[in-house]
Amino acid sequence: MNSPDELATADVNFKELDHSALSQNIHLFLNSLDKNGESRLPQLAYLATRHAIRQLQLPPGQTVLEREMADILGMSRTPVREALVRLEMEGWVRLIPRRGFVVAPIVAQDLQQIYEVVEALDGISGSLATKRATSEELDKLDHLIEEQEKALDSEDLLLWTDLDEQFHQLIVDLAQNPRLRVVMDSQSDQLYRARLYTIKHRPKPTRSIMDHKAIVAVMRASEPDAARSMLQSHRYRARSEILNIIRSLT
Repeated sequence: MNSPDELATADVNFKELDHSALSQNIHLFLNSLDKNGESRLPQLAYLATRHAIRQLQLPPGQTVLEREMADILGMSRTPVREALVRLEMEGWVRLIPRRGFVVAPIVAQDLQQIYEVVEALDGISGSLATKRATSEELDKLDHLIEEQEKALDSEDLLLWTDLDEQFHQLIVDLAQNPRLRVVMDSQSDQLYRARLYTIKHRPKPTRSIMDHKAIVAVMRASEPDAARSMLQSHRYRARSEILNIIRSLT
């Protein structure tokens, strides 16, 4: 892995971007935001760039000139630079002084550490949600599972991945613990990016749907310890699949 000093002196190959498609996707995302809550330009630049990386619209290893990103966002370079500094601190990009940035690669060791945290917290979320969720709220989980099945039937793996994320995020919401939500949010986007990156290399995720149905069943049966154990096992199995693929691709 190159250090910042090595990147500063390396002859970095800035890959050409599809400006039109990226700009369209970013502005669709920006238009979906509540601008009253997110009005500062650096914050908007941060959210939009992070979203593009999460969705692989800026793929791992992509190199981007700072002025290119400013043009795509329709902003001056100052708020973009502020956003990029924040993204580097969070591990999303590596800055190339006076030039631009490189989207951080997906690294197996980093994912291993993230999964170790998320597996434990997912179990806690499931246990708390089992104690606090209403039957109507659990119905929403069942609905997401039904939509996942439809996505698999139509072989829409991108939609399946998005629905999978919604399923796990809803369980965190049902735990009704804002501090837990903050910690999970800080990690879940990196896992989503890895799942999206590897989904076409993984076995068809029918086992995941079976796991989801079993998880909701024990939640309806008011068995918090079983929900905790099953969610942790579910995440562990996904971790093993994804890490094996990441290692085989690098």
